[in-house]
Amino acid sequence: MHVAIAGNIGAGKTTLTRLLAKHYKWEPHFESVTDNPYLDDFYSSMERWSFNLQIFFLNSRFRQILEIRESGKNIIQDRTIYEDAHIFAPNLHAMGLMTNRDYGNYESLFELMERLVAPPDLLIYLRASIPTLVGQIHKRGREFENSISIEYLSRLNERYEAWISKYTKGKLLIIDIDNLDIVEKQEDLGSIIDRIDAQIHGLF
Repeated sequence: MHVAIAGNIGAGKTTLTRLLAKHYKWEPHFESVTDNPYLDDFYSSMERWSFNLQIFFLNSRFRQILEIRESGKNIIQDRTIYEDAHIFAPNLHAMGLMTNRDYGNYESLFELMERLVAPPDLLIYLRASIPTLVGQIHKRGREFENSISIEYLSRLNERYEAWISKYTKGKLLIIDIDNLDIVEKQEDLGSIIDRIDAQIHGLF
């Protein structure tokens, strides 16, 4: 089984991935953040490094999906290849931070990759308001994220909502996280697990 968690920067994807992997004994696949050679440069000069960053993520995510398929294991994945292609890259292009030429190249590469990958059996989308995202970003204290603007997060949130409203590739579970604390409140995590159980039982 392949379960994936989607959501904006600071939505809590990595935390939920870790907690669900522990609960279900699934193998977690995390986003490449610490070993990403472009992130620091990107946040200091988005226009210069946007294409490089998105190609790195696309390559990393494509490799992940192939490994998931070949492993035959139950996997939970932190962020999907679809978010790169439908949210982050087009947002950078719309903001004038990725050229038409680079974006066209990116889209062509994604379309080729998409033919070769299977969507997750279950997609979990973490919906969060801007204040929640900002609070969680500040709490984790990644230096390269200090320059992320509220406008940038808002643009991403709008694109997430547009994408998820049209998502038809498989089972979808939407979780509003604004009033949840899955780390400190066991009952909040339990309520999510109950909803996932209901979805998983419907897969078989």
